[in-house]
Amino acid sequence: MRIDPKFSRTKMVEEQIVARGVVDQNVLSAMRKVQRHLFVQGALADRAYADSALPIGEGQTISQPFIVAYMSELLQIKSGHKVLEIGTGSGYQAAVLGEMGAEVYSVERIRKLFIAARTLLFDLRYFNIRLKLDDGTMGWPDEAPFDRIIVTAGGPEIPQYLIDQLADHGRMVIPVGKEKRRQQLILVTKEDGKVTETDMGGCAFVDLVGKQGW
Repeated sequence: MRIDPKFSRTKMVEEQIVARGVVDQNVLSAMRKVQRHLFVQGALADRAYADSALPIGEGQTISQPFIVAYMSELLQIKSGHKVLEIGTGSGYQAAVLGEMGAEVYSVERIRKLFIAARTLLFDLRYFNIRLKLDDGTMGWPDEAPFDRIIVTAGGPEIPQYLIDQLADHGRMVIPVGKEKRRQQLILVTKEDGKVTETDMGGCAFVDLVGKQGW
């Protein structure tokens, strides 16, 4: 089935994102621009704008559009913010953050996904996104601190390395749960060195694998 990507993106934003309460115009504009169908496997292109996560290979997924938008809104991105993403996956979330004006540093642990995402993001001219193949639970210490951190996989606790790499007045969004594939989305803020955690509701992400994950 052939799709009209622009129409599908507009419909996705209105029916799946705006209808559920996301109001940040920077987020909505980015979601309308990023060509999600390019970030999924070819056979699934006709489902790219559906209200669901989709497999991208290697046991990983591209998150449903709403959760991408919701997490992006929680970050309160401003142009020029330095953002660390843990779990590049297909590169879709990084592209959304890039469209929002962030300088994105994204870490992926699976080589095949890393290579595919790096190639696609370069081809799409997202030159404000840098990728690294490494253990994401360790963050990217050489580039710290970060104004914002987003983690797109769930672990049993918030890695201390990531808290340490969050700048003062920074925000981090991360799924956390003692059971795999069943987490709470936690908003972490740091103000004058004080770290506060706020539960933003239930979610389900793939496993955060690494030294400070599963």
